[in-house]
Amino acid sequence: MQLLNDEAYMRLALQMAQSALGQTGINPVVGCVLVKEGRIVGMGAHLKRGQGHAEVLALQMAGEEAKGSTAYVTLEPCSHYGKTPPCSDRLVEAGVTRVVVAGTDPNPQVAGSGIAKLRAHGVDVTVGLLEMEASAMNEAFNKYIVTRMPFVTLKTASTLDGRIASKTGDSKWITSEASRAYVHTLRHRHQGIMVGVDTVIADDPQLSARGDVPAVQPVRIVADSQLRIPLGARVLQEQDRQPTILLASAQAPAERRAALEARGIAVLTCGDGPQVDLTLAMRQLGEREIGSILLEGGGRLNGAMLERRLIDKLVLMFAPKIIGGGHLAPGSFNFAGFEKMADAIALDRVEVEQFGPDISITGYPIYT
Repeated sequence: MQLLNDEAYMRLALQMAQSALGQTGINPVVGCVLVKEGRIVGMGAHLKRGQGHAEVLALQMAGEEAKGSTAYVTLEPCSHYGKTPPCSDRLVEAGVTRVVVAGTDPNPQVAGSGIAKLRAHGVDVTVGLLEMEASAMNEAFNKYIVTRMPFVTLKTASTLDGRIASKTGDSKWITSEASRAYVHTLRHRHQGIMVGVDTVIADDPQLSARGDVPAVQPVRIVADSQLRIPLGARVLQEQDRQPTILLASAQAPAERRAALEARGIAVLTCGDGPQVDLTLAMRQLGEREIGSILLEGGGRLNGAMLERRLIDKLVLMFAPKIIGGGHLAPGSFNFAGFEKMADAIALDRVEVEQFGPDISITGYPIYT
């Protein structure tokens, strides 16, 4: 039997927040549960940027029952006017007497001010319950709101010997249907999905989130320094439903740029050199309010992003297969590498999951 305590109600709020992952854009996911005299009187989750926050939705459900209640919120209630009014004010006005907060908001516009406002109005505030779980859920928001750079998750699917295709270039399918279903969930949870132009030329992917029900679609991002992308590529179709952004060099042919822009394709100039300046590209994508990107590149793009320390998280999926092929079979990472094993990029906070017969290793790179 589950105890009726603070942790139980906060876990419920966290479950509600998690259910909205992928829907809130650059906003965090937040859940709120209102409890009065041992009974849940209101629940809410932030569902879409610009719409009601979790606290407001929970208060609307509770109505008059909100007075004298305790609010369990996964993120500090906001105290500033943005696209919606401050939630801290709404909690005070509704007569909520206690607020339990999982974690403070890293947003410089909030950063403890919401908690201070509640306490100034006599509300009893407890901070830090299940903080690590709440923070992990909003890892992309936590980075973007401070740096204005997108949180980049790299996903690869390879054989046990690290190959992402055979020596003939065949790559369908390396991992199982269960793994591919999980990847579509990852796509839904990120604002953008990024590949290199060689992947587009070789595989002509859709780069969409597909599942049993319609999903929120990520912006398609292609690193294409010389704008070699075929005009008939599937990633250039249905721009009204799922836009595409091309990352190019200033050296790209002007006529190619004009032809693409005439079709409504956004082309960003990322540096003057022969290759895309990936750091500049990430800054420009951040300026377009793309706060999270799923990188599904080939070895060259993956290696270049890793070398520039632009990858925040790795999801490495391995199928129980060995294909060989030597240097003719492409690998997950292609970069100069390190001379000593001690210099290798290690992963922190490693988690291992199984999808069908495949193994997924998730971790966060330690850049020394």
